[in-house]
Amino acid sequence: MKTEAFSRTTRAERALVHATLLVLAALALFPFVSMVSTSLKSNAEVYRSAESSLSDALAPWRWHWENYPNALSTVPIAAYLRNTLFLCATTVVGAVMSSALVAYGFARIEFKGKGPMFLLMISTMALPSQVTMIPVFALFRWFGWYGTFLPLIVPSFFGVPFYVFLLTQFYRTLPNELAEAARIDGASEWRIFWQVMLPLSKPALVTCALFQFFATWNDFFGPLLYLNDPSRYTLAYGLQQFMDSFRGGKWPELMAGAVLFTLPVLLLFFFAQKTFVQGIATSGSKN
Repeated sequence: MKTEAFSRTTRAERALVHATLLVLAALALFPFVSMVSTSLKSNAEVYRSAESSLSDALAPWRWHWENYPNALSTVPIAAYLRNTLFLCATTVVGAVMSSALVAYGFARIEFKGKGPMFLLMISTMALPSQVTMIPVFALFRWFGWYGTFLPLIVPSFFGVPFYVFLLTQFYRTLPNELAEAARIDGASEWRIFWQVMLPLSKPALVTCALFQFFATWNDFFGPLLYLNDPSRYTLAYGLQQFMDSFRGGKWPELMAGAVLFTLPVLLLFFFAQKTFVQGIATSGSKN
C-alpha cells in the first residue's frame, strides 16, 4: 500500500513538473512563433491581426513566402553573413585555445601567486564593459585598428575569464595520474596539455566554443562601435539596416530577416545540445 501511494505521488509530481515545463516552454517559444507568423503575412494583415483573437493573429490567412527573398534582396545579406562567420570562426579559435591554455596553468601548474592571480582574473567578470569602453576604444584607435575587424578579434586571443574559470574547474576533475604518467615518459607540460588534456576536455571546449559563437553572432555593440565600412557589417548590425530600409512599416520583411538571423543559432544549439549539457555538467563536478 505504501509503495502504491508513493508511486502515485511520484507520478503526480512528475506530471506537475512536466506541465510546468510545458507552460514555461510555450511562453518562451511564443515570441519566436509570433515572429515566424508575422514573416509570412502581408503588411495589411499584420495590422489587422492586432485586432484579432490570438489564434487568428498567429495563423496567416495567406502564406507570403516572397517576404524572405524580399528581405534578402534589401541588404547585402551574403556579405554580412560572410563577415559574421569570419568573426565567429576567429574568435572561437582564439577564445577557446587561449582560455584552455590559461586554465591548464591555473589547474595543473603550481607557481607563486596563483591563488591571488586566479581571484583577480575572476573578479574581472564583475566589471561592466561600459566602464572600460572609452579607454579600450581610445587604445584601439591609437593602434590604428578603428574601422577594421581587429578590435573584435584580438581580445579573444587573450583569454575570456568565464571560459578560464569553466575549464579550470574541468581540468581539476581529471586524474593526476594521467599527467604523472606522461611526465615519467618524458613529456613536457606543453605536450601534456596538447596531447593528453585537450582530447579529454572536448565537452568543455565545445561548451566554450558555443558560448563564444553565440556571443559573436549576436554582438551588435562591437560592430557598431568599431566598424564604419558598410562592407564589413555583420548580421546583427545589418538588422539595423533592415529597420532603416523598412521604416515605412514593412514588418513582414523585417520579421523574415529576424527569422533568418535566429534560425542558424537555434539549429546549432539543437544539434550540439548533448555535448553542451555534458560540458556544463562535467565542469561543475568535483573530484
